[in-house]
Amino acid sequence: MALTKAEIVDALYERLGLSKKEAVDFVESVFEILKTELIKGEKIKISGFGNFTVRTKKPRKGRNPQTGEVLEIAGRRVLTFKPSQVLRAEVNAGSGTYVEHSSADVDSEEE
Repeated sequence: MALTKAEIVDALYERLGLSKKEAVDFVESVFEILKTELIKGEKIKISGFGNFTVRTKKPRKGRNPQTGEVLEIAGRRVLTFKPSQVLRAEVNAGSGTYVEHSSADVDSEEE
């Protein structure tokens, strides 16, 4: 099951007491800000959640598996997400609550 934008709006409505219109406007504004920054190629870092980055892939040679014909695969921009250590620990623990961990539990990757 996927979490939808409508479910996020409903959660804001219930948890924060916002009106439905305020919740919709808030969610739409947040996503619009994130989208605009990613289109510009900016990195988005949300503390305790993770990093969104846009990476540029260079053109490369490929091969059509049916004909064996060599062709060039065009370069493109790809969106990547790297979860923070906190999010990774919570997902691995299988709970929605904060998990205490020592520095030995966390790998050396940057948050």
